[in-house]
Amino acid sequence: MAKPKTSYRCSECGWTTTKWVGQCRGCNEWSTIEEISSSFNASGSSSTPLVPAQDAQPIGEVNAVIASRRSTGVSELDRVLGGGLVPGAVILLTGEPGIGKSTLLLEVAAMAANAERNLSAKPVLYITGEESPSQVRLRAQRIKAVDENLLLAAETDVQTILGHVAKHQPTLLIIDSIQTLAHSQIEGSAGGVAQVRAAAGALIQVAKRDNIPVLLVGHVTKDGSLAGPRVLEHLVDVVCHFEGERHAQLRLLRALKNRYGATDEVGCFEMRDDGIKGLSDPSGLFLDNIGENVSGTCVTVTLEGSRPLATQIQALVATSSGGTPRRTTSGVDHSRVAMMLAVLQARAGIDLSSLEVYVSTVGGAKTTEPAADLAACLALVSASADRCPKEALVAIGEVSLTGQLRSVSALKRRLSEAARLGFTKAIVPAQGYSKDFAPAGMKVKSVDTLREAIRLALE
Repeated sequence: MAKPKTSYRCSECGWTTTKWVGQCRGCNEWSTIEEISSSFNASGSSSTPLVPAQDAQPIGEVNAVIASRRSTGVSELDRVLGGGLVPGAVILLTGEPGIGKSTLLLEVAAMAANAERNLSAKPVLYITGEESPSQVRLRAQRIKAVDENLLLAAETDVQTILGHVAKHQPTLLIIDSIQTLAHSQIEGSAGGVAQVRAAAGALIQVAKRDNIPVLLVGHVTKDGSLAGPRVLEHLVDVVCHFEGERHAQLRLLRALKNRYGATDEVGCFEMRDDGIKGLSDPSGLFLDNIGENVSGTCVTVTLEGSRPLATQIQALVATSSGGTPRRTTSGVDHSRVAMMLAVLQARAGIDLSSLEVYVSTVGGAKTTEPAADLAACLALVSASADRCPKEALVAIGEVSLTGQLRSVSALKRRLSEAARLGFTKAIVPAQGYSKDFAPAGMKVKSVDTLREAIRLALE
């Protein structure tokens, strides 16, 4: 008889090891390692082959019409998905609680139900595992998403959901959320590694078999990453992240993974009382949030993982009240601000050592990468001279101790994001820059030194 092989797995992230440890090396959580056993064939003999249900065929004979896209009815969502929904695609939508994930998907469900009523008469199935049907109905009534072709069910059992799918044969399936589902034949609580893997696997299987696009809502942790096992991100076809300040109007939708399109597109939405509306031109709303062009401000574009994020850096320079001048930062690295103050004094002749300096980001954003150095320097110089930088200006670049500007990664992607948000001027390092990086309608100035960047920004 084959001897069982013992291994250990983290119940939070799914990381496995051959020996028990107290702390998971994948997610750094304590006391989450559980023992699992699996049998293996010690003799090394091959498994019995099975007759495939469908024989392999030449790739040129595969019907590509089945995978043709169709619009969701929301242009900004179509932009992020690469043109629309692909039949059989499984899409995971993540975001902080209250950011608007359920509202957006409810509007998509209503638009799809209205469109299908005149075509195939197939319904759209919306499964909620967190709210009661009456609560979803109240939200749908508020955003005018009530449609007779939209079916609603409150279920958390995976097999029961598959029964709904088999009965109604929906043209679109929405699950809110994947962490609330549980499979009766799998041990563990809902949201655990085994349950999330089993639920996602069952839904993916029915999506591929019946060519039904599936939209899944996923929870996030306090640091903004997807909650549960990372295997979920590998199983699905598309991973989208919904972000924005909960008390602000602007929402951004970004694709972190997309098997059917690019991941450099950004969808912009506006949160209103009657739902979430797409913004084809979000620059006006974005600039209104920033306010008028004032001294001590500069915008840069940072990378959060693979996502470019426009961040405004604000600086304030004040007379010291005595003693050691304060150096207060919020959202930026304190040590890099201190280094930029030294570079400004030694390389640009701007001495702020006797003044109090306050540097902060807007909206609680956190900027730690060196690409924000140039924007921080320009904001400090603008505040000390009380001169406004050029309008619609974005500054990207790392400042070295010699006063030279160094290249940053993904510069073309950063400039495209800035142009997407309505910026028309940019100052970037000459090192690593190519004219092909400049988006249409944007004037990009490439410079070598910090002195030259200050002159261009404040002339």
